[in-house]
Amino acid sequence: MRYVVTGGAGFIGSHLVDYLVYRLKADEVVVVDNLSSGSPRNIEKHIDTGVVRLIKADLSKRGEWEKSLKGADIVFHYAANPEVRISSVEPGIHFENNVVATFNVLEAMRLGGVDKLVFASSSTVYGEPSVIPTPEDYHPLKPISIYGASKLASEVLIQVYSQLYGFKALILRYANIIGARSNHGVIVDFINKLKTNPSRLEILGDGTQRKSYLHVSDAVEATIHLTVNKLDSTHGVDVYNVGNHDWVTVTEIADIIVEEMGLGRVDYVFKKTTPDGRGWPGDVKLMLLDIRKLESTGWKPRLSSRDAVRRTVRELLGKA
Repeated sequence: MRYVVTGGAGFIGSHLVDYLVYRLKADEVVVVDNLSSGSPRNIEKHIDTGVVRLIKADLSKRGEWEKSLKGADIVFHYAANPEVRISSVEPGIHFENNVVATFNVLEAMRLGGVDKLVFASSSTVYGEPSVIPTPEDYHPLKPISIYGASKLASEVLIQVYSQLYGFKALILRYANIIGARSNHGVIVDFINKLKTNPSRLEILGDGTQRKSYLHVSDAVEATIHLTVNKLDSTHGVDVYNVGNHDWVTVTEIADIIVEEMGLGRVDYVFKKTTPDGRGWPGDVKLMLLDIRKLESTGWKPRLSSRDAVRRTVRELLGKA
């Protein structure tokens, strides 16, 4: 089997490459990545064996990288700019890196005769739903960030390409995915701040933001499980939430990090950037996905949100 993973040198993508090599015994994995947030170090052990080939390319630009998709059995499209915060000040970045890049990948698939896709979408496509936990069939989808809008636009492109050209696709709407190799997000931010000043922690928002977190090992296991068991039998496009049963507040995350770093008294300084206490404009304050559809396929998360946070902190501190 030959797989292509866009963004495969990044956080989730590199863990996915690990699973493709170790669990699915891939004959070849082609990673296409611009290395803006990823690193060859994440996959170098596979490159050295010859199983994985890295192509450095910008997917928002048409180019030679498109030829690498020809003959692939499955394309995992995981390349994107993941910084939700940046979309409020530089929206063009998410349009280019997320929407245009997805269109180019779909075109490369069409021209290369590839008809199977797994796409990394996001819980942010729901915006602020009135139903929590939120199921896959919730409507209307009303993202409140450019990032969420870019993911939803990409989903629509995939739906249309599937209808016109017969693609089979899994759209996976991930909760907050955390773990080793992550280089952005609230946990990384808090650890870096506390290393600089162990007695004071600035927290964006009022600390009551409550969200679901999933360890990357669980996220990738769910991805491989669905790919193996559902992609071939999918008629057109199928959508799955990939998340956890529970959620934690930002303040609870700070408490776990302070405990794991062995710090004493830390003063929390809350910085409200919106009147209702969000971390930034476009930040979804409450997020919990309904994962019953995923669980009906025989998969369940091993780590709770709280346990995933604690394990991630230990991994990032080199204690795991």
